[in-house]
Amino acid sequence: MMSSLFRWTKKFNAHKISRMSPSPNLQSPISSLQSPISNLHLSRNEMERAFYTKDASYNGVFFVAVKTTGIFCLPSCPANPKRENVEFFLSAREAVFAGYRPCKRCHPLDVNGAPPRWAKALMERVEKNPDEKITAREMASMGVTPERARRWFLDHYGMTFAEWQRGKRLAEAFTQIRNGQPLSDVVFANGYESHSGFRDAFAKTFGAPPGSVATARRSGDYIAAQFIESPLGPLLAAATRDAICFLEFSDRRMLEFNYKQIRKRFGLPILPTTNDALENLRAELNCYFQGKQKFFTTRLATNGTPFQERVWNELQEIPHGETISYEQLARSIGQPTAVRAVARANGSNRISILIPCHRVIGKDGELTGYGGGLWRKRLLLELERTGHLPGDD
Repeated sequence: MMSSLFRWTKKFNAHKISRMSPSPNLQSPISSLQSPISNLHLSRNEMERAFYTKDASYNGVFFVAVKTTGIFCLPSCPANPKRENVEFFLSAREAVFAGYRPCKRCHPLDVNGAPPRWAKALMERVEKNPDEKITAREMASMGVTPERARRWFLDHYGMTFAEWQRGKRLAEAFTQIRNGQPLSDVVFANGYESHSGFRDAFAKTFGAPPGSVATARRSGDYIAAQFIESPLGPLLAAATRDAICFLEFSDRRMLEFNYKQIRKRFGLPILPTTNDALENLRAELNCYFQGKQKFFTTRLATNGTPFQERVWNELQEIPHGETISYEQLARSIGQPTAVRAVARANGSNRISILIPCHRVIGKDGELTGYGGGLWRKRLLLELERTGHLPGDD
């Protein structure tokens, strides 16, 4: 039984989605978004074996979609469809994009559960010895391929396993610096061969050299950033001490670009941590996606031009469940001839959902551009109109 999400996807020709028949080696149904899974050396036979033996170690490495129900699942899901009715995807994003909805039994979009045993073993080893670099050979001795580790950590943490290791080392170094340990002791205790190598790695991650970030942390002058999972994919959220300054659906491959944008706009280093503003936002978004929240109480830090601020303020006046055109938006701020400028300001919004630029449509009623993708814009409007996402009723 196909949900209305399928009908929407078929109408949305701009994405030119083509459904593929199973082949000996899986090719991505949306080749423009991801490389073929053959790059990870996973054959269809291996994925079928993992799915039908319910091997949880493959959770997050690939996803299984069932054509007859319109559901996509984790490899460990108890579902047992016929082989001819399944197809495989590289990510949950691709499965949603192709018209499938998440399974309510295995919750494939919930990345906050326990990691598979092999991933947990890797993380425990790094936790015990953060200055140790686990090589590909050592991973192989643990029964883990570098490709599998890379894929799983990218999907769940937005970085490769090597980057995750480096982040843990830097986080430990940051804690030591904050606690007053001499920089020289920190550098060599965490496996770095020189001060310059440590400073370069630290500045690339946090946006400032060690001393500046430690000072920022003590003073509170930094941006906290976290991923927040949602039924429509991950959102990168960032906040100052008490206000949200960034919220966008984020392809994890754009993580570094988005960090640069945040740093450029606010001139502050970014720390991969949380704060009260982010946790409040997480709770409110959870209620929003359940259709239980129409208004957000989280404070915003927009930092735009005076004209952008006028447009963004007016966007927040559009009632939940309703839409307006760019022409109406321009008239509402008293500048009816500034339609193009209003559209540019709308597109410059970097706090999605809370500043609901998705509620602006073309004057003919057609959907227009949206940074998170038109398919997400369509689903957000449906959520606000009906109180639930397709397939959740």
